[in-house]
Amino acid sequence: MRTFAFLLTLFFCASLTFAQPPNSPAKTPDKPAEAETKPTETSKTSDINLLGKTDAGAGESRRNENVQFNLIDNNSLKESNLRLGTTATIINEFKVEQNYFGSEFGSAPKAAITIPGTIKAGTHGELRVKHLNSIFSARSFFQVGEVKPARENDYGFNYSSGLWKSAKLFIDAGQNKIRGNVNGNVLVPKPDERTPLATDPATRAIIIRYLAAYPTELPNRTEINPRALNTNSPQTIDNHQANLRLDQRASNRDTLLLQYQFVNQRVFAFQLVAGQNPNTDTKSHLARIVWTRQWDAKTIVNFTASYDRVTSVLQPEKNAVGQYVAIAGLTSLGPDGSIPIDRAQNQIRSGTQVRRVMGAHNFTTGLSVLRRQLNGSETDVHRGYFSFSNDFGRDAITNFRLGAPTQHIVSIGNIHRGFRNWDFQFFASDNWQINPRLSLQYGVRYQPQTRPVEVNNLNTVPFDSDLNNIAPSFGVAYRMPQNLGVLRAAGSVHYGEIFTPTFQQIRFSPPLNNKLVVTAPNLVNPLSTPQTGPLRPTLYALSPNLALPYSYQYNLSWEPDFFKSISRFAKLQVGYVGSRSHKLFVMWYTNRAHPVAGIPQITATINQRRQNQNYADIRIVENTSNGYFDAGRVSLVTSNWHGLSMDAAYWFSKAIDLGANYLNTAHENDSRVSRSQWEFDNHRDMKGLSLFDQTHAFLWRANYAMRAPKEFSWLGKGLNGWNLSTIVLVKTGIPFNIQTGSDGPGFGNVDGNGGDRPILLDPSILGRTIADPDTSKQLLPRSAFAFIGPTDTRGNLGRNVFRKGPIRNVNASLFRSWAFNHDVRVTFRVESINLFNTPQFAEPGFELANPNFGAITNTLNDGRTFRFGLQVGW
Repeated sequence: MRTFAFLLTLFFCASLTFAQPPNSPAKTPDKPAEAETKPTETSKTSDINLLGKTDAGAGESRRNENVQFNLIDNNSLKESNLRLGTTATIINEFKVEQNYFGSEFGSAPKAAITIPGTIKAGTHGELRVKHLNSIFSARSFFQVGEVKPARENDYGFNYSSGLWKSAKLFIDAGQNKIRGNVNGNVLVPKPDERTPLATDPATRAIIIRYLAAYPTELPNRTEINPRALNTNSPQTIDNHQANLRLDQRASNRDTLLLQYQFVNQRVFAFQLVAGQNPNTDTKSHLARIVWTRQWDAKTIVNFTASYDRVTSVLQPEKNAVGQYVAIAGLTSLGPDGSIPIDRAQNQIRSGTQVRRVMGAHNFTTGLSVLRRQLNGSETDVHRGYFSFSNDFGRDAITNFRLGAPTQHIVSIGNIHRGFRNWDFQFFASDNWQINPRLSLQYGVRYQPQTRPVEVNNLNTVPFDSDLNNIAPSFGVAYRMPQNLGVLRAAGSVHYGEIFTPTFQQIRFSPPLNNKLVVTAPNLVNPLSTPQTGPLRPTLYALSPNLALPYSYQYNLSWEPDFFKSISRFAKLQVGYVGSRSHKLFVMWYTNRAHPVAGIPQITATINQRRQNQNYADIRIVENTSNGYFDAGRVSLVTSNWHGLSMDAAYWFSKAIDLGANYLNTAHENDSRVSRSQWEFDNHRDMKGLSLFDQTHAFLWRANYAMRAPKEFSWLGKGLNGWNLSTIVLVKTGIPFNIQTGSDGPGFGNVDGNGGDRPILLDPSILGRTIADPDTSKQLLPRSAFAFIGPTDTRGNLGRNVFRKGPIRNVNASLFRSWAFNHDVRVTFRVESINLFNTPQFAEPGFELANPNFGAITNTLNDGRTFRFGLQVGW
């Protein structure tokens, strides 16, 4: 309480300080415009996890929708990093009012205080429509048969005008309707595997129900895998968005801005296997008030208050089998164990910012107060989970048909919680123009965060408020003599956040929740299965020392100006960017089963071999991973050189970590990705390439304004005014991991947790890129690996030592505008995404125990598409 009172006093005193009028007038500082009137689609996609958006301008091809992820948390950004990799980004100046945690990878910085840009004077408007139809689309690489009917309609309008004296109105609204079929490969039972082997009637009935969830179609891609079926399933996505804004100039010095934004997406997900994916309903509401005061010619003050609410509801599809069922060698019956989710997140923010010019100094200072509220119900296999793996001397599919699971997990208890906490940000900086050649930027940011509190005292978060987060920043720019150009350097510290899914999983711990683990269970009544001792719950714990992760970021760049003759057209930048990130989140899986003399090392004795007999797993969230990133980057920008404008960039980079990167939440799949093979020596086992590491990357974007030669006047009538744009993206593939595929004896170390890696027998294959379905099994042969023994602690194969196929994508567009009277402009545009229909292959089967090991069965991108657009603006 004393801490909160101290911070509140700071806020009050700072507000009084900012309200003091300056002494004398000087020149007016630039008005800030950190955010556009309309937020970018890219930021909305990653912030609230929207499907169906493609950043074609960055070289992205349409994602293959059959690579499913739950639309929650930061999953959209993680999926993008795993599919496209990252973009090494040099930040010329670290603005103290923005947080650049993760921005070296291309993520947009987060502003402590958002000041939207100004609305244009006069009356303006736009009508827009885009259409995509499958009749112009090409098949993806593995698709069997013709492209199924699909269409996408995107339409909307915006309008801005004066309302009354000194008032301006802006309205933007639109809808995006996607009606399509998702094509993909699933692993289904072969014809002779579609009947149960169980003799018990109740067990047999359950297996019949599970088998009925698979399509009646038989495998049709047996050259890939004897069980591979290429099939289609409909998916519907409805997007709605609206943005309403009113600007009122109250006086010559004061402007008031009122804004409301709404975004809604409903996804009726594809089901290649019945009930495979959840349906999702996401809603976002943002209300904002901004008061801007031109205190005098030197000083601008902004005050802002906003309310941001995001609700996410993810529900199983009606045909789901109920439990989450994983069968090694077959597609799982879902959705996964985290579904259903019903979450509401509120962010109530207020802040102020002052910008003041004093001679050669440009000062910025401000603060932001954020109240976070989290309410809702979330699950952790409360529906129940069965795994069928290679165990008991039989393969997984035989165990499935016999109704003999390796493990059953189920959680029981109250899952509704409400958490509250505060974020504060205090910042100050100075841009100092020392002389015409040299400028200096320095600043500091203080970012305390209080610990989350459960409103009904159902759980107590064990860590303290994090109050020592001081982040300095520094930057310098120097124009060197003659034609050597500009040299820039910048460095800064940036703090992340303790993610919502990271701390909220404490709700799954005893005594109000019990996650029970049963080994070798009875399928019909798993909790009645005889065990050695009572059933043990899984304990979720947060380290009492848990704190915000942070990153040291630094860069150096040079913009030479050697050739005066071309300096009007070209800008070259050569630079380096690096970061060292610390205290990244990892979930440690402790209390695993270890070899015990006199007790057989088999699945049925896992609980008997745990050190703490009161629990199954004890899972602890810690700040124990570090990330390391270094990149060299060269970029060239030209503008209107004989009608050609282009920018090109190449970067060479390396990213490694100790098992978890800057986006890891230590929850659900993230916790398994960062799980070591055994309980101890985690860093030695997990240090390796980050999941998004790419050695080489090249991006080229060009626009050519067509102009016919004067002597061909007849040709000019057809060509003049048309613009041709092209984007080329070429990148090294990202890494993937090899696992044994089973924890059972003969495959893994039988410690109750997966993630074991095999023994490497042929070191010559290390570092290979597995990029071609025709050669993948030869490049990744089974003979190069061996399973570990039941009492071995781990395999000797490193983490992420192979790579997927590269990215080679070309997008292109052709467009023209026609001007009419009264400033009316009509633009027609046709664009193609993945123009040459180049597949980007996913990783091959990576579990050594499964029949599809080494086989590439999917692509990460969709086939070529064409989209047509018409826009009328005035």
